[in-house]
Amino acid sequence: MAASFYSNSIHVDFDSVLAMDEPGMVLMFQALVASGLQGFLGCTAVVYEEALVEFFANGRVRDGLVVSSVDGVIVEISEELFAETFELTVDGLGDLSEMPKDVIFDARSIVSLSGEPISLSGRKNQMKFEFRLLCDIMAKAISVKAGSFNAITVEKFSLMTAVVCSVRMNWAKFLFSILKKMVTPGSKQAKGFAIQISLLLATISTLELGESSEFPASKILSKKTVHRFVSINDRDGAEEVTGAAKKRAVSKKRPAADDQLLRSQGAHLLMMWI
Repeated sequence: MAASFYSNSIHVDFDSVLAMDEPGMVLMFQALVASGLQGFLGCTAVVYEEALVEFFANGRVRDGLVVSSVDGVIVEISEELFAETFELTVDGLGDLSEMPKDVIFDARSIVSLSGEPISLSGRKNQMKFEFRLLCDIMAKAISVKAGSFNAITVEKFSLMTAVVCSVRMNWAKFLFSILKKMVTPGSKQAKGFAIQISLLLATISTLELGESSEFPASKILSKKTVHRFVSINDRDGAEEVTGAAKKRAVSKKRPAADDQLLRSQGAHLLMMWI
């Protein structure tokens, strides 16, 4: 079923979430914009379910291209086309193993609810709400990994660090490498990018895709769904961190640090989150 390709996915309505009266969340989404992921995470949310099934069934990697056939039409996706379609950065780190260790160390304190560096083998309830959500976005929409979404992994946290600490990433290379794994026979990589693949297929004039399906509203991050996320995490969070979390939520005034980020999207975010 095509729905399995986006059953755990997340998409972002940036216009909605950036208008929230929740400074921490706004700052996190603003950091996603500054990182160069807005075009990928916030593109038009439609899916062509039948075409997706065919795309993955017939997909493979050939000469560095993702190649498939849908309704008898050959589909070729290059890294350049992928980057251009979603306005992805094409320079910077292309592998998470290149992430500086000192930056990861800084990020462990920035995202912490208690102020102490979080454990990279623990659970995400160690983090402030906005970073728990960022962890979900990285796991479900970027790395597309199956498994527990409550656990922190080195890969998830390295992706979060890139956003939180303004580390320049070659998102075109990184995300395209994941797409290639998705169509590689025997790969353990979970299948996803349903919206993005659908949009790429829609650019092929000779391909008849039929009617598109709406992406489930419950999987699109908006004011409403983000507030629901906070509510659920507040209810289900560990008792020892609830008091600190509620204290954080009392202030409705946007800190000057948040305004600084809005003025300079490319600025380093380290001091803003301290």
